[in-house]
Amino acid sequence: MFDNRLFRPGGPVKPEEKDWPSFRGAINEAMREEMRRDPLVFQMGEDIALASPFGVTTGLAKEFGRERIRDAPCAEVAVVGAAVGAAMGGMRPIVEFQFGDFMSVAIDQLTHQAAMLRYLTGGQVSVPLVIRLPCGGGQGAGSQHSQSLYSWFAHVPGIKVLLPSTSMDAKAMMKAAIRDNNPVLFFEHKQLYRTRWPVPAEFRDADHVAELGKAAVRRAGVDITVVATLTMVHHALAAAEALAAEGVSVEVIDPRTLVPFDVDTLVASVRKTGRLLVVDEAYLNFGIQAEVIATVAERAFEALKAAPRRLGNPNVPVPFAPCLQDEVLPGRARIEAAIRQMMSR
Repeated sequence: MFDNRLFRPGGPVKPEEKDWPSFRGAINEAMREEMRRDPLVFQMGEDIALASPFGVTTGLAKEFGRERIRDAPCAEVAVVGAAVGAAMGGMRPIVEFQFGDFMSVAIDQLTHQAAMLRYLTGGQVSVPLVIRLPCGGGQGAGSQHSQSLYSWFAHVPGIKVLLPSTSMDAKAMMKAAIRDNNPVLFFEHKQLYRTRWPVPAEFRDADHVAELGKAAVRRAGVDITVVATLTMVHHALAAAEALAAEGVSVEVIDPRTLVPFDVDTLVASVRKTGRLLVVDEAYLNFGIQAEVIATVAERAFEALKAAPRRLGNPNVPVPFAPCLQDEVLPGRARIEAAIRQMMSR
């Protein structure tokens, strides 16, 4: 189970935390190990040879050179197109976008080309491509730099969609993504980059790779299931800890991957608790919150003791102002209030 006190985006590092890997450091370590292991792995993106906008690629150009850490122009469609071609030719490219919102510029190259080529060629062509996408609000970056658009791409067959929420998952899932023979979108919430986490011994094992499509039960409970992603996992855990003092036992499920999605863990949890709250930062309309609830309605409707609920962005642009962001994006207080309301029925 997480220590919820660690979720302090941008906060000072405590003495006991100095040797714990940061979220962005874990991604850096994963890419470094995979580039050492496989000379076919290379990277492209804006300013990544320096350190990248959020510092994730720091030091990689010094070790691997500018041929394998390639600065790219501000032309997302060209970068993804070049990466798709390189992947088809046997390379294993990693592309970094400065903000995940910009993936919409290259959506044709991803959804019509990379995602479909394996099917269109009868399995003769693979596209082992990873695209790293910083996402999410909470930093006052404005509506064009704060969206969480992963549900767009989970809708398209042929694309894997990953949502790590801890340093351990960030490293192990990145390694799995690089070794995968399909296009993978790796969403990194910007508020998690500077957080630090204690990790198990296997974190340092260069051969430890995550099993994609396996959810994590971050906290066990018997009264209500909360499904949460990215930073919402940590807000949900904080809410669960507070509600435990009131006698409410909350189970927190972190899907970790949208595609593939672990239906079995979700259904088993709801069959145990009888209640479901889905919390995600993305837009509510036609979002993953609704997909999770629909899955439960199809697989475990008879187990529900109350109508499922969902929390998310109520389909408005993410504002610049922090006070307005707090009104738009879910957090601990809103999660607690929703759980109390559901438990009263």
